[in-house]
Amino acid sequence: MTSALAAPLFREVGPEFFRVLAGPAAPAYADALDALERECAQRTLGVERDEALAVLEQVLGPYASLTLDDAVNGIPAAAASATLTRPEAGPSPSTAPAPTLRDRARAVLDRLIATGWVKQEEKSDWRRLIFFRSAGTVMLAALRQIATPEAAVFSDKLVSVCETLRSQTAIEQDPWPQMETCFQNLRTGLAELRGMEDAIERHTREQLTAATLRGNLSLVFDDFSQRIGRACYAELVRARLPARLAEARRSVDEISIQRTDLLERMQAEVQRREPGLAPGTAMARVRTRLDAVAELLDQVVPQAEAIDRRTAEFLRRSLARSRYLQEVTSENRGRVQSFFEGMNRLFTGQRPAEVDAVLTRAAEQGHPLPSLRLLEANLFGGLDSLYTPRLRRSAAEIEPLDNEASEAEGDHVLGRLNLALRDSLTVSRANRFVAALPSELGDRIDSTQLPLRHEDDLADWIACLLHGSSAGAAFRIEVPRAQADADTAEYVHKLAYRLERFTLIRK
Repeated sequence: MTSALAAPLFREVGPEFFRVLAGPAAPAYADALDALERECAQRTLGVERDEALAVLEQVLGPYASLTLDDAVNGIPAAAASATLTRPEAGPSPSTAPAPTLRDRARAVLDRLIATGWVKQEEKSDWRRLIFFRSAGTVMLAALRQIATPEAAVFSDKLVSVCETLRSQTAIEQDPWPQMETCFQNLRTGLAELRGMEDAIERHTREQLTAATLRGNLSLVFDDFSQRIGRACYAELVRARLPARLAEARRSVDEISIQRTDLLERMQAEVQRREPGLAPGTAMARVRTRLDAVAELLDQVVPQAEAIDRRTAEFLRRSLARSRYLQEVTSENRGRVQSFFEGMNRLFTGQRPAEVDAVLTRAAEQGHPLPSLRLLEANLFGGLDSLYTPRLRRSAAEIEPLDNEASEAEGDHVLGRLNLALRDSLTVSRANRFVAALPSELGDRIDSTQLPLRHEDDLADWIACLLHGSSAGAAFRIEVPRAQADADTAEYVHKLAYRLERFTLIRK
């Protein structure tokens, strides 16, 4: 099977393009490329070769002891071989002086030109200008994103997919565009979940390297809590995806099996976009897209469960690390250390079989040990090792709780849940507000006709304005000032607020 990527990729760049970042000198080349690309980005007319060499000299200073690839002591391989074959041109390599930093910078720049990262142009006035190639710019952007990943996010794209598939009105109105939007939102939502899992794993690695208790607590309560715990992870828990995804999955199966009318409309839309497509091929493409949406829906819950496991692992490791740092960095460390140093000095090669005998013997030799503050001393008398194997228990059935929640408690929990959902300004809230309006599809409703009786209605207005251009919104917003390209705006006075006038169109 012929690769669909290798052939066009290596037509643009050669294998040596990637070999720059694969050798022992990869750190030096990475820093050199980063500095040179930033300099070229600021100088659109090109960077003088001498200026580029000066930039590389600053970068290569900390790498003075590093041997550069395809070079002999900083001299390019071609120049080194010429020196070896023409002794009359100068001293032999064994007696040649050590290469200067300028020589190493020149060797790096020549290799970057030869491998296709940068290009050199000679002008009519004998100036040599350095430009960064587009392929190198794209590659460096990806490397920077890997080095400094973006903060983990969890938007409402997965929730929007569930609401769209659950809403028969949206699917029946534009079946193929809605299905394409659901497919793209599912891919984006899964990418967000994978990014969240990677961020939790990254925090776990940082937690294991925390050397101080302050760093441990800062990582837990500042970095993890603010960036993940209270943000994307809390949104993932509040989304209640398992129940919504099951309903969306049933809707996709119903369309694939029972709704032949929607399948025919999607087939017609695919043929309209690609007139030369055969009916059978168009229908196959529709069913392939439905299968892909169903497969992506099935991947969400396992990915969310993996995030739960990563979060639990991070919390367990954080607690263990915190306890460890408390012992080794607090004042108890000196006490514990002095105790065991005394034990090692007095009883090397022995096991403390009896605590009383150990303390008595130490006191007789003039090295009294601090008294042990233990509830029980059976451990020192009976076990040959301090290691206790983990108890393995067989899985048992989960027994239900004896007392069930009362009706009043259930109503209280549902009320709290409704308040939390109502206060979140999501596209689902905006769609519910629009659906409750006495209007039909396509109707234009002026903001003066929208109800605004209390603060909850104001939050509904804000949700509509926030998601007026969202793909999952069942409406769109038009502002007269923007339509007329005017400098002055019309305002509506509601409650104690002055709101700019707008028009809401149901779709």
